[in-house]
Amino acid sequence: MGVVEAENMDTPNRSLKYFEGERWLVLTGLLGFLLAGVCAVWVLFNGGNVAPDGSVSDAFSFNAAMGIFLLSTAAIAPFSALSVKGRSFFRRSYILLALYSYFAETVQNFRGVDPRFVKSGVPFDNIIGFIFTAVALLLVLCYLFLAVQFFRKKAYILRPTLVTGIRYAMIAVMFSFIAGIWISVNNGRIVGDQGNIIVLHGIGFHALQAIPVVAWLSERITSAIKTPRIWTHVAGISYLLGLLALGWQTYLGRDLFEWSLLSVFVFSCFFISLLTGVQVLYKALSGRSKAKIWV
Repeated sequence: MGVVEAENMDTPNRSLKYFEGERWLVLTGLLGFLLAGVCAVWVLFNGGNVAPDGSVSDAFSFNAAMGIFLLSTAAIAPFSALSVKGRSFFRRSYILLALYSYFAETVQNFRGVDPRFVKSGVPFDNIIGFIFTAVALLLVLCYLFLAVQFFRKKAYILRPTLVTGIRYAMIAVMFSFIAGIWISVNNGRIVGDQGNIIVLHGIGFHALQAIPVVAWLSERITSAIKTPRIWTHVAGISYLLGLLALGWQTYLGRDLFEWSLLSVFVFSCFFISLLTGVQVLYKALSGRSKAKIWV
């Protein structure tokens, strides 16, 4: 491939913008922050636990996490190369599912009921819990529909480096969904003596912010000679290896911070991914690249 072709290959499609066409998905994400704020105020004055089984603290973390997740998804959705109808289907489906999730998580915890594992609720609580389980599965399936689009050629050619980062992030998100299913099957987040599935669940979702940012910064230091897409691959592969090792450690029932070779490997993988991001950020800010800032 010639120099000119390589340059064109990695020149971002400037007609596409982050969050483009995703106003309602953004607003749904912001609703999560609003609900998290309400929960935070309640916890501040009344504590987190609500008898017999509710936890407003859990509702706070769920709403905030869902808000971040939806905003991150809204940011990258324009680069999926989905048709107008396809994006509309995903957007409407996910907004409806998210709204129900907000309702079940917030209202039930305020009522003193664990929305996932109902122990002593009335029939209404059992119905809400059953629907919540079905909604959780639909959230996975709908997101899988979106994730697949980024592995198609027509998405890749829009923003090769960025979409490469999104691909790694989507794989990590699937790990998080598997961890979520694991929590349900396990009837709780604790495995063995000290394994905590929720750590794996949360870190996997944060790949949706971390790896695409590295890819975006890599675009800024793209030169006409070669593409520094290697930074995105290093960040993505090390992050996924860290997740796999963390998953195995959790399966063994071990704490993340216990002293072992496996723990060292987990932290080393995530440190490499973080260090890669710092390196790319430094290169972008130091002016070593002649590339323009694309958004």
